Amino acid sequence: MKSSTKSLPAYGPYISTRRPLSRRHFLRGTGVALSLPFLDSMLPTFARAQQSSSPLALNATPRRMFGVITNLGMVPREFVPTGAGRDYKASPYLEVLKDHRNDFSVFTGVSLPNVGGSHPTELAFLTGAPNPGSSSFKNTISLDQVVAEAIGVQTRFPSLTLAVNGNTSLSWTGSGVAIPPEQKAAEVFKQLFVQGSPEEVEAQVLRLGTGRSILDTIAGQVKDLERDLGTPDRERIDQFLTSVRALENRLQVSQGWEKKPKPVVNASAPVDVASPTQFIEKVKVMFDLVRLVFETDSSRAVTLFINAASTGVVDSPLDTAITEGYHGLSHHGKSEEKLGQLKALDMGQLRKLSDLLTGLKSVKEQGETVLDRTMILYGSNLSDGNSHVTLNLPVIFAGGGFKHGQHLMFDTVRNYPLTNLHLSMLHRLGIDKDRFSSSTGTMRGLEMT
Repeated sequence: MKSSTKSLPAYGPYISTRRPLSRRHFLRGTGVALSLPFLDSMLPTFARAQQSSSPLALNATPRRMFGVITNLGMVPREFVPTGAGRDYKASPYLEVLKDHRNDFSVFTGVSLPNVGGSHPTELAFLTGAPNPGSSSFKNTISLDQVVAEAIGVQTRFPSLTLAVNGNTSLSWTGSGVAIPPEQKAAEVFKQLFVQGSPEEVEAQVLRLGTGRSILDTIAGQVKDLERDLGTPDRERIDQFLTSVRALENRLQVSQGWEKKPKPVVNASAPVDVASPTQFIEKVKVMFDLVRLVFETDSSRAVTLFINAASTGVVDSPLDTAITEGYHGLSHHGKSEEKLGQLKALDMGQLRKLSDLLTGLKSVKEQGETVLDRTMILYGSNLSDGNSHVTLNLPVIFAGGGFKHGQHLMFDTVRNYPLTNLHLSMLHRLGIDKDRFSSSTGTMRGLEMT
């Protein structure tokens, strides 16, 4: 559809009645529909001029949530910082995030009330449903699905449920049914950016497999679009397209194992399946995918289940050579050798989290960064995989426009409800609920900027 602005004279000024660029504007090529990131040009002119006070501008502000679990805890002595408040001393794990100290808060002394039962507690990380280890357990709706029901219609995908190395889900419907997660980033990428007839889609996927970017098919449209954009929007488009091309390259690498022929042997041999050993690379690809989802405003609610418990001997490049499966290492029995390997694995994930924060901070929306508008809840259902402790959970909360840079330390014997943070997240998204699951109020000590 042609924009009405084309009928205006080239020298015509931007006026308040001029139609803005559609938030659902696509760059189209054969088998491709590349949705654009959120641009200033997508707001009416008078809304852009009054962003701080206009109700329309406030309603147009996208806010998002990303819930992430790594399900074998994080070594407490490496995670828990020293001191409370803003003058806390970072632990070795938090030192990995030092460039973003003012972009996140760390919580200790928090847990999910009445949620005990070792590994099954992972099912309740975003629901807070009690007794997940019970044979009669029935889950409740997860935080992201509350968000999807409330504001999901504002984006192409009401929610996205992702996983690394397993099919366990963080997302649960109102009737307590698990939403199957997407495990292949390439498939999600296809859903996001590759559309058309089955034949067109297949042809484009083949082109991607040979290294041809979807950007090659829409290069001319990009140039036409950029001529009508201001400098901030042109810079944003350039950042976005760079991210798309980089992710395409990584997806080609990550699919290598799936395309690799199985070895020919003269006996019953182990089957060469898609390798979970490239664990850290898989986490990175998923984080890069989530960044694009948020940049294009394709969804406001995303979850990622990082299944460390189902991960064998990791072959990713790390500070320490890994010789045992992740779950076995979590039962370290205080072995310094195992603890060293476990630390390397945990820190490898945190480095990718740091990269995600860097990426979200580098992109602007209406004068704010995408991180300013994106809440990231990263944590575990266990504090210590060695003893299966479900109290004093390791939790990092980043972005979203809160006053961060602090360690909120609560009672380590009588823990503070993590579900209070869930409720605060709902309120930040404009979802006015009195409670969520076992919450007793919003998160104490957490204030918006």
